Amino acid sequence: MGLFSRHPAPRRAVEAVAEAVQPPPRSLWADGFGRLAVRAVQIIVVVVLVAGLIWGIQQVTLVIIPLILALIFASAFGPVTMWMRKKGVPSVLATLLTLLAVVVVLTALGWLVVNAVINQWDYLSSQATKGFEQAQDWYHTLPFAVSPDQVNQVVEGIQDFVTSSQFGTGALAGVSAIASFVTGFVLMVVILFFFLKDGPRMWEFVLRPFHGSHYDRARRIGDKTVTVLGSYVRGTASVAAVDAIGIYIGLLILQVPLALPLAVLVFLLAFIPIVGAVTAGILAALVALVTNGPIVALIVVGVVVLVNQLEGNFLQPVLMGRTMKLHSFVVLVVLAGGTAIGGILGTLLAVPLTAVAWGIITVWNGPDKPAEWARRKKRRNPVPLAGDESSD
Repeated sequence: MGLFSRHPAPRRAVEAVAEAVQPPPRSLWADGFGRLAVRAVQIIVVVVLVAGLIWGIQQVTLVIIPLILALIFASAFGPVTMWMRKKGVPSVLATLLTLLAVVVVLTALGWLVVNAVINQWDYLSSQATKGFEQAQDWYHTLPFAVSPDQVNQVVEGIQDFVTSSQFGTGALAGVSAIASFVTGFVLMVVILFFFLKDGPRMWEFVLRPFHGSHYDRARRIGDKTVTVLGSYVRGTASVAAVDAIGIYIGLLILQVPLALPLAVLVFLLAFIPIVGAVTAGILAALVALVTNGPIVALIVVGVVVLVNQLEGNFLQPVLMGRTMKLHSFVVLVVLAGGTAIGGILGTLLAVPLTAVAWGIITVWNGPDKPAEWARRKKRRNPVPLAGDESSD
């Protein structure tokens, strides 16, 4: 039978062809709204998993926090231990020498701070008393004032709180927190010892289940994590040291008391990006205001601003390089989230952990190949508008 045959095709054949070319039934999940629902369910599952992970970490913080801190310190001090090993120092001795150097430095800083506070306490207390009296005299010149009855009510409220059961409960909670801190510190030192001594061997044991490309990816992730954490700690410590020395010299020139403790505080708070420098500057200005007057306090603020500008425009790019490729907005959001979740430790750990996460993404598909979704897209040339007479 040809194409132009006079005999029509059987009805069954026609129906079979019609059923074959008929479009499949439409699915409820195939349209835009269905795809949006599927994506929403996926996002909900991810959020639930992340919330469960955070909840689980909060239940075992006594183990997780020392583990993370030990990993950060091992990444920072590991090159020192490896250098001593290459020079022929036994592994155990090199690890013990590294830990001893860290303990000596921390003990020396603590002794300098305590000694400076003890030596200048009398002068500071007398100056604080004078400053408080001057503030009272200035306060009485204002158009509004607090009555003595209101002051007495506040004092009685403080006394009632100190003698209440809530204060005793808080004191017991403080003792429990100190015990937890000591336990966590000892655990961190022990974990740090093993990380410094057997870190590479422990990591090789963790990588045993991986093979082929998965092994290469896991290896890249481990190397990138150690590199980012070590560079972050060493770079931040270098920047913090320069900031502390600059502010210490300025406070000495201005004859502000407690210059050394304030410089050490600047060094410690510098490990909290953005917020730490502002807090340290406010504290230094307050001490100068109480003891030396408003003019010196303003000069201290100027010194702090000058040092911070030097840090942001020169020290950070040179000393830290590309370790912290995070926007300031991301840093602020991460700091807020870390503080809400983990308090002070969350504030300290939020930024380096975020930097590690971003570093892992940048080596996900290769040494210099980020994950597909995180790669920078090439911009196409914009289409010229109608009537645009400009030509290339």
